[in-house]
Amino acid sequence: MLGGLAPSMLIGLGGGAVTLVGAAAGFVLWRRHRARRALQERVASVALENLQDVILPDGNGGWFHVDFLLLTQSGVVVVDLRDVAGLLFGSEQMTEWTVMQKTRRFTFPNPLGPLYDRIAVVKQIAGDGVPVEGRVVFTDRGSFPKGHPPHVTRLASLPSEFPMPDREFARLAAARFQDGWRRLREAASPSPLRRH
Repeated sequence: MLGGLAPSMLIGLGGGAVTLVGAAAGFVLWRRHRARRALQERVASVALENLQDVILPDGNGGWFHVDFLLLTQSGVVVVDLRDVAGLLFGSEQMTEWTVMQKTRRFTFPNPLGPLYDRIAVVKQIAGDGVPVEGRVVFTDRGSFPKGHPPHVTRLASLPSEFPMPDREFARLAAARFQDGWRRLREAASPSPLRRH
């Protein structure tokens, strides 16, 4: 059927197909970027200021990647963001946590140990006058049917855990943490593990 077409028409059809495939791929990448941006904005919405995808020195010549550092009215919050779909089962003492999906089951390492290490590094850099908390935050695609461990929450619950009813009051309350926040900003560098 295509044998009767002139070579220039075949080249034009091929070029059109490549353009369509490229446009479809571009659209998929654009949607992923928008979804990632919306996710970042939801996390950052509970903070007066934030740092995303940074590395901090651990004091021993190494570095820790941090997904989010949030300056709130009650101090600094270290956030490890996880996008895992399915039913999640884990506890503070378990080495591995389990994810149950419709057709598969898998495990991943308990994220609390690394979170506690990140909290310790942030406390060391920010100084004694800055309260530091941490959360492993799962997107709303995952749920904990048997309850979640301490320092673990879902994205939808983050605003209730770190409320900011009045932004101006929150800014005044957080003023006492500005020196520690400045030290964190100065110590932070862009992470090579940044998610795009």
